[in-house]
Amino acid sequence: MTAERAPVGARHVAIIMDGNGRWAKKRHLPRAVGHQRGVEAVREVVRAARTMGLEALTLYAFSTENWRRPEEEVSALMGLLKRYIMADLEEFVANNVRLRIIGNYKSLSADIVTLLDDALARTAGNDGTTLAVALNYGSQDEIARAAARAAAEGAITPEAIAAQLDTADLPPLDLLIRTSGEIRLSNFLLWQAAYAELWFTDVLWPDFTPAHLQAALEDFAARERRYGGR
Repeated sequence: MTAERAPVGARHVAIIMDGNGRWAKKRHLPRAVGHQRGVEAVREVVRAARTMGLEALTLYAFSTENWRRPEEEVSALMGLLKRYIMADLEEFVANNVRLRIIGNYKSLSADIVTLLDDALARTAGNDGTTLAVALNYGSQDEIARAAARAAAEGAITPEAIAAQLDTADLPPLDLLIRTSGEIRLSNFLLWQAAYAELWFTDVLWPDFTPAHLQAALEDFAARERRYGGR
C-alpha cells in the first residue's frame, strides 16, 4: 500500500494533538518550542491528509479548558495560530483545501476572528479535503448548544441534535487518534465518536508524521465496524 491514498472507507479522521509540552520537557526546552514543533507536525499531517484523499481532518487545537493555562502560554498559542493561518492560507487556496472552524471562535481576539473569517471566506468554495480546526471548543458545550437549537425548532431527537452540531456538514467521524500515550477523549467530539474507531499512540505530537497517520488508517481499514450489531 502506498502513502498516496488512504485505505478505502476512511473519510473523516480527527486527532487530539497531545504532547507538545512533554516533547519540550524531554529536551530541556521551553514549552513554546514544543508548540512550534507541533505546528510543523500539523503542516505535514494536513498535507498528507490531502494527498491520502481524506474528505475531512479535524484537529483539536484549543479547548475551552485550555484557558486555564498560564496567560503567557495561551498568548503564544494564539500567536502560533495566527502565523500558521497567514503562512498556509495560500497553500490551502492553491490545493483546494476548505477551512472550517468548530467551537466558539468568535469570542477570540478581534484580530484572530478577522483573520479566520477571511480564511473561511477564501476557502469556502473549495471542495477537496476539509480541514476543521477546533478552537475554543468543548464537546459538552457543543452538544448543549445543539440541543437548545433543536428544542427551539421542535422535538429533541438524536437526529435533530446531530443536525445542529458544529460538524453537521462534515462526513461522519470514522477514526479518532490521540497522541502521547493518554487514553481519554478530553471533551472532544463526544457525540461524533459514538461509533468511531479509536487509535492511541505513545508518540508525542511533534514527532507524529504522515507515516503514523498512514499506520492508523491501515489499522482502521482492517477493523470490522458493527455499529452495535453482531
